[in-house]
Amino acid sequence: MSFWKRFARNRGAVLGLVLLLAVIVIALIAPMLYPRGPWPMVQRPFLAPYTVDGLPLGTDTLGRNVAAGLVYGAQVSLLVGLISTVMALLIGVPLGAAAGFYGGWLDEGAMRFTEFFQTIPNFALAIVLVAILEPSLTSITLSIAIVSWPPVARLVRAEVMSVSKREYVDAARLAGLSNLRILVGQVLPNTVSPIIVMASLMVATAILLESSLSFLGLGDPNIMSWGYQIGAARTVIRSAWWLSFFPGLAIVLTVLALNLIGEGLNDALNPHLSRKGRT
Repeated sequence: MSFWKRFARNRGAVLGLVLLLAVIVIALIAPMLYPRGPWPMVQRPFLAPYTVDGLPLGTDTLGRNVAAGLVYGAQVSLLVGLISTVMALLIGVPLGAAAGFYGGWLDEGAMRFTEFFQTIPNFALAIVLVAILEPSLTSITLSIAIVSWPPVARLVRAEVMSVSKREYVDAARLAGLSNLRILVGQVLPNTVSPIIVMASLMVATAILLESSLSFLGLGDPNIMSWGYQIGAARTVIRSAWWLSFFPGLAIVLTVLALNLIGEGLNDALNPHLSRKGRT
């Protein structure tokens, strides 16, 4: 059975993929939907949803279009989630692979270094890093990447240690291949599946972290994001519920979609494991 057929058997994963594609499309066409951007004042403040034509989600505390902020916020959330995840993989995969394959002092040193980062709560460390670097999209992305790579390193290390004991790796050694060629050509390609699954979940976590930082006022003040919208509306949540409800709903749906996709990828890439877990 092909990968796509196994993936499609999980209806939740298909639903998650549809939701994520919808968010991506909305983010891409945001400039066409709202050419003026999310910042201009378009009406009086605190207009409720569907009370004025052209403002389906109403206006915020400064009379800005909530819908415009929502679609432009999708760009920021997806961008931060994707780039920070790629950066975390670029740190965690090589470190974990080297530690698991070569072992010895390299493994010991890499794991102690990883544990140092894991002793500090991710969110607390992200707050400190953003505060030191000054709030900006770059500092937020970098901070999320720094707090996200340790689980990747540990996962890759465990997978590499497992794969390194298999027969085809011993055969490659007997054939005279160098350790680097064995690691890159034989070992790492067989650890891709769990890394892909983890990456999908990391994007969701990164979106939540970015939203939390923006909610606390540590986001980029020049960029509209879902967390910024919720943070700006927290003082009027009783009188203007829509200002925090719609960005919050967008975060929930996007994170849910990514988690459903991660579950579907796990079923598709590890069919034997998924069947064993259900029996």
